[in-house]
Amino acid sequence: MKKFDRRDFIKKTTLSGVAVSLSSGLLSSQTKTIPFFENNDKYMGDFKAPKLDKVRIAMIGVGARGSGHATQLATIEGTEIVAISDLYEDLAKRSADRCSKIGKGSRHMNIAVYHGGENKWKQMLQEVRPDAVFISTNWKNHAPMAIEAMKQGAHAFVEVPLALTLDEMWDIVFTSEQTQKHCMMMENVNYGREELLYLNMCRQGVIGELLHAEAAYIHELRFQMEEQKRGTGSWRTYHYAKRNGNLYPTHGLGPVAQYMNLARGEDNFNSIVSFSTPALGRKAYAEKNYPADHKWNQLDYKGGDLNTSIVKTNLGRTIMVQWDETSPRPYSRHNLIQGTKGTLAGFPTRIALEGGVEGATKDHHRWAEGEQLAKIYEKYEHPLYVRLGELSRKMGGHGGMDFMMLYRIVECLRNGEPLDQNVYEGCLWSAVSPLSEQSVLQGGAPQTFPDFTRGQWRNTQSLKIVE
Repeated sequence: MKKFDRRDFIKKTTLSGVAVSLSSGLLSSQTKTIPFFENNDKYMGDFKAPKLDKVRIAMIGVGARGSGHATQLATIEGTEIVAISDLYEDLAKRSADRCSKIGKGSRHMNIAVYHGGENKWKQMLQEVRPDAVFISTNWKNHAPMAIEAMKQGAHAFVEVPLALTLDEMWDIVFTSEQTQKHCMMMENVNYGREELLYLNMCRQGVIGELLHAEAAYIHELRFQMEEQKRGTGSWRTYHYAKRNGNLYPTHGLGPVAQYMNLARGEDNFNSIVSFSTPALGRKAYAEKNYPADHKWNQLDYKGGDLNTSIVKTNLGRTIMVQWDETSPRPYSRHNLIQGTKGTLAGFPTRIALEGGVEGATKDHHRWAEGEQLAKIYEKYEHPLYVRLGELSRKMGGHGGMDFMMLYRIVECLRNGEPLDQNVYEGCLWSAVSPLSEQSVLQGGAPQTFPDFTRGQWRNTQSLKIVE
């Protein structure tokens, strides 16, 4: 059999323009003819890595996000923070000191600190050889850092989004399969109390057959433009100016994708159409708050203030995905899942069921919310939240979801269990960004999702309701 050429495969399956509307049939035929395994590659959907009694952890990027991860990881039993890398010496040393203090002389005592150069993280990987690497950096660095971490023998855990382009996503998938190392995008929202509750209710069939979902990241973040030399705004502002689509889809999309078992045996992403509003808000904000010759006023802001996309699944379900980090409005992720017997919604948490919600409503024409949901929580609270909710709230991080995510990562690595989010999910959720950009560019033309699993999603287990 002819040797499987990865680059040729990527070129054939990463389609754009008019051809993308025909790619579904093409991809289906490729799934049947292209050999899945090359050498010792392994499908990573339900992958169990060998157990680690102690997880030796290295951090790349310890700014606002990464420093929080480092501190929380240092508190979790079975971890050893062995190295920290950041461009800035003060950030790297500050995180190392915090972790050492948490260790109280018994853990995290010999943390290697790297700083001052763009490639110091590579030196760290080669010299320290950690078991796991946590990456919290500029979006453009996520894919190359994750790929190199896996090649150097470490599991990679990456902040959202996992990558920026479809080519990068294919490279991540192939590297994970080749090295047999986990690569998980750290979608923390999947560990929110409401999201876990709704996952459990969907699994128990409370709202019947699933039909439609709504997911969003609506978060006014113009203030980040004050971060001009370092920090999120110093690099993210350029993405807002140059790109037009949904640049940050996964916080809302991740949970509803797992409600629907997308890429996990039942259904999968099929296509997306996307539209953006005019790009007005960032330009107006820059003109109001900065001098005419300021660098933010020299940018041509092309990214629409709000993007709305519709995802169609193989089973014909729909998901509305929205993104807006510019407009003056309250924060929301929507988090809505609709079925044949009812609807679960977020912001605020509210539920409508055919026949009514016990102890609250008589029918589905009114929402049950607030204290009316007490019996729902009592009956359907996710067992993982029952076990870890109190500790997670105490440890913090977006209401405890950050800590619960990190705790589960360590728990899975130490027990040799599949992760709660696999590499293919990270790629599919992140793929909304480049596909939405292409759809917007083409006036809303449908774009077909690549099948990063090459058909193997049909044999992937649904996410378990973890006790």
